[in-house]
Amino acid sequence: MNPKSTLPIPPHFNRAKVGQVWRVPYQQLAQDAQTWAKTHQIQPAIAEGPKICLLAIDIQNTFCIPDFELFVGGRSGNGAVEDNQRLCEFIYQNLHRITSIIPTMDTHTTQQIFHPIFWVDRNGDNPPPLTQISLSDVENGVWKVNPTVAQSLGDRNSEPIQEYALHYVKQLEIEGKYPLIIWPYHSLLGGIGHALVSAVEEAIFFHNLARHAATGFELKGNHPLTENYSALCPEVLLDQAGKAIAQPNRSLIQKLLEFDVLMIAGQAKSHCVAWTIDDLLRDIQQRDPKLAQKVYLLEDCTSPVVVPNVVDFTEAADAAFARFSEAGMHLVQSTEAIDNWPGLEGSDSLFSNQ
Repeated sequence: MNPKSTLPIPPHFNRAKVGQVWRVPYQQLAQDAQTWAKTHQIQPAIAEGPKICLLAIDIQNTFCIPDFELFVGGRSGNGAVEDNQRLCEFIYQNLHRITSIIPTMDTHTTQQIFHPIFWVDRNGDNPPPLTQISLSDVENGVWKVNPTVAQSLGDRNSEPIQEYALHYVKQLEIEGKYPLIIWPYHSLLGGIGHALVSAVEEAIFFHNLARHAATGFELKGNHPLTENYSALCPEVLLDQAGKAIAQPNRSLIQKLLEFDVLMIAGQAKSHCVAWTIDDLLRDIQQRDPKLAQKVYLLEDCTSPVVVPNVVDFTEAADAAFARFSEAGMHLVQSTEAIDNWPGLEGSDSLFSNQ
């Protein structure tokens, strides 16, 4: 088939169900995908041609389904659902072009540094969700590490973890990162919130079968002593003694930069998406700033965190994306044909020799 053409959307896709949770019918879908590939002459991903990756960041129920723990509504109030409607359609319409899909999975357990149980006040009470814990809070004993959590993490003496907690919030401040925010329990391993959004899972599974391309799942965020907004690097890497507690995901960075085109979507624009892109850009600038030109940010498939009357990260997210654009990355819309995207249009397009 003409690689510049856009595929139709398969009849099983139901836009109205994107904001719901349901079981993907794998066996029937596998047969449908293989039939779809034959009908539309879709080649396996190993075939000759440009290597194009979709990095889908944290498109999980906990962030993307209304009434779940950390639904990313954006300013529209329905942001993540609308983003995923467009993303599913984009995947189906460009099934023949997308070589690989790499979904990252925010993966947590209960007793982590950003969950309420980790901290107590002078009365032994846990902080409510969305509490910000500052350096002065820890220095002044407003919040301290829950000693029973310290013991459950294998430290009979809670003092070292208390020292670490002070070091942690200090590092966040020194590095100009968001202050420590206590989030509702979310994206818990083994729970329904951890799972991919059903409609997105369906689209990714369909791509896997139609193109014989294994989905490249990447888990992140399960270290109890650090946040992990970015899919590529935890927020804090060293403890108070300078000992490494976590490592950047260098193998994933290397994998992403080996593609001819890297497209990025997911949630939330202001947090995990922005932090991931920021880490990627930092690595790119150390290697070769021109590599930024292979990165395309699907702006209509991501939304910022907005909690009405509490906090709105829209402007911070937009400022980050403007900075990424200035560095050479492309801000694009999923509804626009790929071969019209900057750098991919015209006779010199990546697709012109297919």
